[in-house]
Amino acid sequence: MAISPDARIFRTAVVDDGATIGAGTSVWHAVHVQSGAVIGERCVLGQNAMVASGATLGNNVKVQNNVAVYAGVTVQDDVFLGPSCVLTNVTNPRSGISRKAMFEETLIKRGATVGANATIVCGVTVGRHAMIAAGAVVTKDVPDYAMIVGVPGKQRGFVTRHGHPIDPQPDETVECPETKLRYVLNDAGELRCLDVDEDAPLPEELRTGMTVYRDLHPRKW
Repeated sequence: MAISPDARIFRTAVVDDGATIGAGTSVWHAVHVQSGAVIGERCVLGQNAMVASGATLGNNVKVQNNVAVYAGVTVQDDVFLGPSCVLTNVTNPRSGISRKAMFEETLIKRGATVGANATIVCGVTVGRHAMIAAGAVVTKDVPDYAMIVGVPGKQRGFVTRHGHPIDPQPDETVECPETKLRYVLNDAGELRCLDVDEDAPLPEELRTGMTVYRDLHPRKW
C-alpha cells in the first residue's frame, strides 16, 4: 500500500492494502478505497464514497458524498464529481452473467464537472472543462467546455473554465465574465481558450472564485 504520509485518512475509512493515495488527499468518514485503486494528490473523498480497484483519480479531484468510482473509470486532474452522481462500467448488466473481464472504460477529462445525481453511461469520454448538469444522463461523448443538460443529455452551449455559460459564434472571441479569459470556436466547432492551454492548470491567481454565479447570471424567472 502506497499511502503518502501527508494524506489524511479518517478513522472510519477503509483503505485496503495495495491502494495508492497521494500527498494532501483527504479520505473521510465511511469511504472505501480498494486495493489497486490509484488516487492522486490533494483529492477529497466525501462520506460514503468508494474507489474501486482499477479506477484512477488524478490530482485535485473532488469526489462528493455517495459517489462510487468503479473499475474502468479514469478521472483526470481538477475534476468535480457531484453528490450521488453515478458512474458505470457495464452497458447491459445482469446479476446472473459475469462481465468482469469486459468492463467498459469511461474517461472524464481535466477540469470537468459532473453535477449532483447525474449519470455517466460507461464507454463515453467527458471532455475537458465540460459541465454536466445535475440529473443529466450522458449517453455519448461530450466535447470540451460543453454544457450538457437533460435526459438523455444534450448540449446546450458552452461554459468557460470557471463554469460560466457563453454563446460564441464561429471566429468570434468571447470573454469569461468572471476572469476575462478569451475563448473562440475554431473551424472544427471546438471551443478553445486563447490564454490558457486546455491541458494546463490554471494560474494560481485564477484558482480562487471572485464572483458569485448569480451576481453575473441572475435568474429570469
